[in-house]
Amino acid sequence: MTSTVPAFGTRTAEGSALQAVLLDMDGTLVDTEGFWWDAEVEVFARLGHTLDDSWRHVVVGGPMTRSAGFLIEATGADITLAELTVLLNDGFEDRIGRALPLMPGAQRLLAELTKHRIPTALVSASHRRIIDRVLTSLGPRNFALTIAGDEVERTKPHPDPYLLAAGGLGAEPARCVVIEDTATGIASAEAAGCHVVAVPSVAPITPAARRTVVPSLEQVDLPFLRGLMTEKH
Repeated sequence: MTSTVPAFGTRTAEGSALQAVLLDMDGTLVDTEGFWWDAEVEVFARLGHTLDDSWRHVVVGGPMTRSAGFLIEATGADITLAELTVLLNDGFEDRIGRALPLMPGAQRLLAELTKHRIPTALVSASHRRIIDRVLTSLGPRNFALTIAGDEVERTKPHPDPYLLAAGGLGAEPARCVVIEDTATGIASAEAAGCHVVAVPSVAPITPAARRTVVPSLEQVDLPFLRGLMTEKH
């Protein structure tokens, strides 16, 4: 169900209560949330339907079964969920094949976590075929574990993906920091009992207990993440 890369062990950095960092992919590490929406708009245009821009906030960040199902129901398009899933993955994969911009600070943060041997997992609602394509740009060496949305029975917003990631790294969820960009992903991480750093991409996110909101990954480094473990919430 999961793909592991023997980049490093799960040894916690000395003197730190931080056991692992779990990262979302689309909109968090790679600037691709717009790619998904563009693919959805294009596919439905071919089916004779125009998507309402307000729906973008409904479909962002969640599993494809939810977003695609919503769009089929909202438009009344004559297409099955299975057929639409293939078309959307094809459209997205075509776009990342042409360009795959990383979010500001992503490369530096991943390099820092790898340098200090912090166990790190990539946890995405995207399918495995998409994750494996994106990993070529993010660097598979930067992740001890990757989990795709089509590899878990219940993906985000359920806690399962982050519980699976923490367990796979031998970490306690309460001593993991999750970095996410959408309300759906944050709900998953918080339900799993993790600390959350929110870097909003499409819709605003408000701070809450055990949830810190920052404007960019450029504000996130290892001392910052370790500091979250000692804050009183």
